[in-house]
Amino acid sequence: MHAQAGGAGAVAPIWGELRYSGEFVRLLAAGALHPPRRRHGAPPVLLVPGFMAGDASLTMMRHWLRRRGHHVSSSGMLVNVDCAERIVERLGSQLEQLAARRGRPVFLIGQSRGGALARALAVRRPELVCGLVTLGSPVRDSLAVSAPVLRTVHWLARLGDLGLPGLFSSTCRDGECCESFNEQLSAPLAPGIEALAIYSRSDAIVDWRACLDAHAEQAEVDSSHCGMSVHPAVYRLLDRVLDAAQLSACEAAA
Repeated sequence: MHAQAGGAGAVAPIWGELRYSGEFVRLLAAGALHPPRRRHGAPPVLLVPGFMAGDASLTMMRHWLRRRGHHVSSSGMLVNVDCAERIVERLGSQLEQLAARRGRPVFLIGQSRGGALARALAVRRPELVCGLVTLGSPVRDSLAVSAPVLRTVHWLARLGDLGLPGLFSSTCRDGECCESFNEQLSAPLAPGIEALAIYSRSDAIVDWRACLDAHAEQAEVDSSHCGMSVHPAVYRLLDRVLDAAQLSACEAAA
């Protein structure tokens, strides 16, 4: 789906991304979150980083989830710039292996483009997924981003068109390559999946309206785009939805 959610001019001023350090400090100071109460039987989690980011960007979240009692697996990406279809295929194999090792469905958490990738994965393999959280993920329009980010996307796509390996290309947008992926960004999610789309109206990278997943609960935080992975309000929301997914899984198994 390529409906325009507002375009590059609809995002907040870029200086808002300077809040990241303050958001990180507030998270460290949030005693209620560190350490979190350990849950027995917590579902395994697969983390997917955002565009131009790697697994290291979600280090704080990974540590918090592990202290909470989750077995956490990372995407294996150093930088998220490959063709979406290829990434989802790889993540699908990781999802199968993680679910098989832990003997239960997996909770998916993705930031920005990573949330869109996680959503496509949840649509494809609903029997292996118990929950989904997207953090500032433009699922309604993948190009509803700020002008500087859009220029970077076009530059990388040109390199991909020239055959540079490990990059998406212009055909990923409108060609057959990622046709299924693009359709899955707006497809319904299975009823058993606890889904939450977190967005910020002061997001300076992605138009917040592009993050409003029609098939998920929506929650607003006052956060920078990059700071969603370290924002205290996001962790409180994660605490709630992870508990809900665990409860639903227990009821289904009873």
